[in-house]
Amino acid sequence: MIGNNAQLSQQIQLLHEILQNNQPLYHVIEESQHLNLPEYYIGAGCIAQTVWNYQNGNPLLTGISDIDFVYFDCDLSLESENRMIQAIQNKFSDCPLKLDIKNQARVHVWYKAHFGYDIIPYESIEAAINTWPTTATSIGVRLKDNQLQVYAPFGLNDLFSQTVRPNKAQITEQIYDKKVLKWLHAWPSLKIIPW
Repeated sequence: MIGNNAQLSQQIQLLHEILQNNQPLYHVIEESQHLNLPEYYIGAGCIAQTVWNYQNGNPLLTGISDIDFVYFDCDLSLESENRMIQAIQNKFSDCPLKLDIKNQARVHVWYKAHFGYDIIPYESIEAAINTWPTTATSIGVRLKDNQLQVYAPFGLNDLFSQTVRPNKAQITEQIYDKKVLKWLHAWPSLKIIPW
């Protein structure tokens, strides 16, 4: 697989080149650097799935349901988050993909109602990414001065080898299995590591 077991600097360069080919996603990545947000990333499935589509010769939007746009703001009010969501949605109103915008500082406020169990508050945006459901999708990217910055706590080999491995830091087996089944329909080449 292209990019697998390459040096990290080469993987980041390749990732940047691949993302540039996904025009709607890259437009969001490129323009977000001008929003003056101190702590944010575009990440998770839209990044990994773009790579998988590229590797498999699929149209680069295949199977991508949304763009995860995460930021970190210590103002935990819903009003503040809603203002940020509206501002980002207005900025990218022409994007053909839905933007899923969340303040990672307040995820613990609503998590139990959505998933059925409590989590501790995240101390940073990187701490949030550390808990995302799979090692391949625990990734956030952003541009600074047009240079791609990548936060990937588990590295990039699982991403480039199309290996789906559970990150058991927070999710349940049921959540993992549901994701795996959905992804296998779009990317049958994935190597699934059982829970």
